[in-house]
Amino acid sequence: MKPLRDAFLSALVALGLFVPIVGLVTAPTASGLTLRFRSIATSILVGMVFFGRLIYLTWRQRHSRREIVKTNRALAEAVTRAGRFIAPVLLLLAVVLPFSGSRYYIDLGTLVLTYVMLGWGLNIVVGLAGLLDLGYVAFYAVGAYSYALIAQDFGLGFWTCLPLAGILAALWGIILGFPVLRLRGDYLAIVTLAFGEIIRIVLTNWVSLTNGPNGISGIPRPTLFGLTFSMDGGEGTIAGFFGIEPQTIHRVIFLYYVILILALLTNWVTLRVRRLPLGRAWEALREDEVACRSLGINVTRTKLAAFATGALFGGFAGAFFATRQAFISPESFTFIESATVLAIVVLGGLGSQLGVALAALVMIGGLELLRGVLSDLGDQMHSSVLAGIAGELPLYRMLIFGLALVIMMVLRPRGLISGRTPTVALGERREIAAELVAEGRG
Repeated sequence: MKPLRDAFLSALVALGLFVPIVGLVTAPTASGLTLRFRSIATSILVGMVFFGRLIYLTWRQRHSRREIVKTNRALAEAVTRAGRFIAPVLLLLAVVLPFSGSRYYIDLGTLVLTYVMLGWGLNIVVGLAGLLDLGYVAFYAVGAYSYALIAQDFGLGFWTCLPLAGILAALWGIILGFPVLRLRGDYLAIVTLAFGEIIRIVLTNWVSLTNGPNGISGIPRPTLFGLTFSMDGGEGTIAGFFGIEPQTIHRVIFLYYVILILALLTNWVTLRVRRLPLGRAWEALREDEVACRSLGINVTRTKLAAFATGALFGGFAGAFFATRQAFISPESFTFIESATVLAIVVLGGLGSQLGVALAALVMIGGLELLRGVLSDLGDQMHSSVLAGIAGELPLYRMLIFGLALVIMMVLRPRGLISGRTPTVALGERREIAAELVAEGRG
């Protein structure tokens, strides 16, 4: 009866949460707006909580903790071994994706790669250095606005402005790092969250520089060796140089390969830095800051280097976002973006490059593919139910993220790929299972 009682209490809590968040919606009427209660959606969510909790508690009663630990360790080792084959396959699929000829999949791949790059950049701060950063979107915004303003005011191209945007974002990372050197855990998270909101508010109110809520439009597109992707096909364009018919898909494919190269650069630099003394200092800081100080490591420089390096790649991603959209505004850099990137890092596994890529692929690409499949099925089957689910799926995006985080924290608290393998080891390198790491550390 204990699992049943626990599941019933969990369902009551879920009912209290989902009634105002999901159940109550406003609907327009002839006399104005009125509240409408969605009983079916609320009942489904509460039922999922009830049966999910009941199944989980029943499973925990039938398996001892030792069996669960053994299973998790075996799964971590299997995923680590499989990663040697998964990573090359994913890289090959990413390279050949534009040859599919579908703009939908190319745009989706570009979006996924953008979040992969952001995840790898935040993974340096959170996964390697163990510094909880909830304001990572600030560096994303600094990179985007730096590129837009420099390109428009000084007439510089994308490839010239890209390193400048990254350097300016890294500078802001150092500026953020100084006030939080003595903070840890929740206090650090609150300050970084405030920093991200401060940047967004400044972008909204500094109208003379950023054009305020109206944003910046007409941002220059990147070129290929000075050749533009203009549709007129004249001299100085890709179509005119190669003698082909100008098409929009050419620019879309070029932007896809640009973000692919930037993401691979982020991954390569991260893997190289992890083998340097700085990378080993980040790992030591993540495990225990007191022990890190006792080893003679300069914690101040180590933290600032982590913030600056993570912000550098966030600035690169922001510059790419600005040139791809050709328009930016403060609404594109809200806290939701920071929460999404952090959720990707946590779900994939702190410190795991492959885990972050897989989490971004599932959470960003998987949801969008599901929406597209449901929409197509609704059109083919003339089903208003499937079409309605596809239309409202983006509204439940954060709810799905939260549900995935809850499930992951219950089943695999350290993420999808949660094993800890030291970058440098004396003698034989051994996998450090998540169960051997103290809770609350790293």
